[in-house]
Amino acid sequence: MSNPYKEIFSVPGAKGFSAAGFFARLPIAMAPIGIVAMLSQTRGEYWIAGAVSATFALTNALAAPQISRMVDRFGQSAVIVPTTIVSVMAFVFLILSASRDWPEWTLFVSAFLAAAMPSIPAMLRARWSEIFRDRPELNTAFAFESAADELVYIAGASLSVGLAVSLFPEAGMLISTIFLAVGTAAFTLQRSTEPAVRPAEAGTARTSAIRLRSVQIITLALVFVGSMFATAEVTTVAITKELGQPGAASLVIGVYAVGSFVLGLVLGALNLRTPLHKQLLIAVSVLAVTALPLLIADTVPLLALAVFLSGIAISPTFITAFGLIERRVPESMLTEGVTWVMTGIGIGMALGAFLAGWVVDNFGAQNGFWLSVAAGVAAVLTISLGQRTLSGGRPELATSALPQAAE
Repeated sequence: MSNPYKEIFSVPGAKGFSAAGFFARLPIAMAPIGIVAMLSQTRGEYWIAGAVSATFALTNALAAPQISRMVDRFGQSAVIVPTTIVSVMAFVFLILSASRDWPEWTLFVSAFLAAAMPSIPAMLRARWSEIFRDRPELNTAFAFESAADELVYIAGASLSVGLAVSLFPEAGMLISTIFLAVGTAAFTLQRSTEPAVRPAEAGTARTSAIRLRSVQIITLALVFVGSMFATAEVTTVAITKELGQPGAASLVIGVYAVGSFVLGLVLGALNLRTPLHKQLLIAVSVLAVTALPLLIADTVPLLALAVFLSGIAISPTFITAFGLIERRVPESMLTEGVTWVMTGIGIGMALGAFLAGWVVDNFGAQNGFWLSVAAGVAAVLTISLGQRTLSGGRPELATSALPQAAE
């Protein structure tokens, strides 16, 4: 039996851009929780740590689609380089603000500017789409990227918290910034696999991908999924500290996506016949159900087990969500369409981090997980109500992209 992953990496340049992209996107997981870990120690309050983290995540979530829209129009290298420079400089300023006890407003300003960080996962998927468009290998490539996203969360969030707790508060953010600078530089130097700039389809030149109904549905659902991530991470940090084992937070967060990582790789090697919109509904339903054990996890071992179970369906959710986007969004808008989905995750993480911090401070650490349960239910409702739209063919041009067309 042939190895589908070996086949996709046999393409010249695939190994190079994938490896560089892995390190370039580690800050996606490291930065939000790294800010919380850094500021909760240097400032002593979870609410400000969550608020600054939310400022970064929410601003990045809103800015990234606009950056990706420019990428679709001008090319990856022309846009990624300047935006990354701004982001790296702002992260350095944020670290200095935390370590030198500068005024609180400097934390928010630097977090705001650091949000210029481009969406590397979208750039990676755009490269795979360029290579395997309309071929079955694309599903395997997307499955690999979803599994890689999981590995980023396994390694990134765990590493960020672990460094901040074991070395010094700013350690996680410092390493995250280095990964962003070096990884993005290596990624942009690989020009042979960079997607060509494609002319916009008639009627879409001035249209944003977010006007497509399917993009709206999937993005909203992943707002709730992203809030589940952040809530679980922030609440885990608070609970382990409350239990007198703050160092255990790194391990518990690390197991969050282990099961999902393995399951995602398995799914990528299969050719499932179930329609993608139904697969997505099943995946978010599993996410909602597996969030329930978090409510009774009152020891570190139980917490680790509950967190492990709650992350099982993350990768299948990502695989099907991005697969639907690839089928429903015009080629000239693909990077932006993928980024809007990542934006949903980012917005959710921003809101989840802020709300979880507030709940932890006011109602106790354990109650933070109620937010995860509520978000899971909301994700299921969103995808359930959107099944008819998501079942449509490709690409979606006649609904929201062209105002003059009939629904």
